[in-house]
Amino acid sequence: MTAAERLLDALHARTGLVCAVGAGGKKTTLYRLAASHPGRVALTSTVFIPPFPKNLPMLVIRDNGDRLLESLGQAVGRRIAYTQQSCKRGRFEGVPTNVVQDIHEKLGFDVTFVKADGARNRLIKAPAEEEPQLLDKVTTVIMVVSARAINRPLDERIAHRIEQIEHVTGVERGGLLTPSHVARLFASEKGLLKDSGNAHVVPLINMVDDEKARGLALETAQEALRTSKRFDRVILASMRHPDPIVEIVQRTP
Repeated sequence: MTAAERLLDALHARTGLVCAVGAGGKKTTLYRLAASHPGRVALTSTVFIPPFPKNLPMLVIRDNGDRLLESLGQAVGRRIAYTQQSCKRGRFEGVPTNVVQDIHEKLGFDVTFVKADGARNRLIKAPAEEEPQLLDKVTTVIMVVSARAINRPLDERIAHRIEQIEHVTGVERGGLLTPSHVARLFASEKGLLKDSGNAHVVPLINMVDDEKARGLALETAQEALRTSKRFDRVILASMRHPDPIVEIVQRTP
């Protein structure tokens, strides 16, 4: 099995509507998945998103309203990334969830990868009331946290939506985000499980770049699996490495 195949299988990302939430590598993960998939693939966002990287091996379509579906229908290519135009410099507007779902079904994509919330380039977040922007028929929700946030003080340098993180995890601003706190974020219906419904959910701890990070991520994964029955594995990864999967932590009987 290749690294690409292993990644797609580990994140349950072969088919359907696959949404990423959280912080610490959502876009990098989605770009990696979209570039790795062998089928007909779409990549989009239901929230604001910066321009796609120039080296992303996908045809990029930007249009608004009814024209977006028309433009995508005329596009030639196996991998297509699309957004709406925006008046805000340096980023593009998210596509409404019902439109993403409609495009996926009408144009016959094998999988559509969706960035479903924002984190302002922080390492960890919890959702606000209006977040995440998930699709009604979402197949898989990938819940992302960076290993670099574990055992760091909770502050604006690493965290987005600090008040929500405090509420979900019990840690106070300035306190250390222990593996137990991060596990609660993964396991809480007010945390990264929010609005996931019956979707398959996969916690992903990204930026596991050394043995210290691996130890903290492993402790977090084991605690998350003990805390919640909603998922059966936690993926430890370093998305910028050629083979991104560091370890797959499975539930033990």
